[in-house]
Amino acid sequence: MIRLALFLLLTSAFTFAQAPSTPAKSFTEQFQDVNRRLLAMARDFAEAKYGYRATKDVRSFGEIIVHVSSGNAYAAKAGRGEKANWDEIDPKGYTTKAATVALLEKTIADANATLKATPADRFTMNVQPWLAVIEHAGEHYGQLVVYYRSNGMVPPESRPKK
Repeated sequence: MIRLALFLLLTSAFTFAQAPSTPAKSFTEQFQDVNRRLLAMARDFAEAKYGYRATKDVRSFGEIIVHVSSGNAYAAKAGRGEKANWDEIDPKGYTTKAATVALLEKTIADANATLKATPADRFTMNVQPWLAVIEHAGEHYGQLVVYYRSNGMVPPESRPKK
């Protein structure tokens, strides 16, 4: 876990080399970057395919977006010191693309507000829940890339930049 945290911090430092980075800045930037990519996918993927599953035993595209949103909601609460469970949000309550995208947008905003309000020195003592949530979101980003490719689509991040 410590190695992953150091890797994320070093990667962030090289990726965002404009100014010296701090742990707080690194975690904020990594959280925002992975959620930016996931939100682009959520907005881009066809609503008719939100029920797509790579196999019958895995979450659908839409369920994954809700699951990641639940992780963001968990981070926002836990980051404020509140009691939270990871899967508090039931995907059955989000049956349309619009509702699912709105949920992801809301949980990103809530978590970003918590990150902004978190004293910077807290990241030198404890990197949770942020490290777990960033890693979790990254894993599901990779899973959704497979969903795109399995449907003959190119993920937004992999498309040529104009």
